[in-house]
Amino acid sequence: MIQQYEEKLLSLIDEMVETASDDELFAGGYIRGHISLSAAQCEQEEQFSVDAMNTKVDESIATAQSELSPVDQVIVKQMWENLKMSADH
Repeated sequence: MIQQYEEKLLSLIDEMVETASDDELFAGGYIRGHISLSAAQCEQEEQFSVDAMNTKVDESIATAQSELSPVDQVIVKQMWENLKMSADH
């Protein structure tokens, strides 16, 4: 389940490339790493729910937020929320 969810999220990011703004491209690339890392952690810890994966990504982004400017933090968080909503449909 985690692998399919990861693939769906990454596909959604890939689909945005042609129409995305520079900020959206940055956020997509940034989030991509957090998604892959979180999926690997979930599999290693034998957590297979989408909720567990979302929690891991939330925690990963929150932990790394000092890497980003306040404006970029907002862009990344907004894109992550949009990706979660899109993946649920």
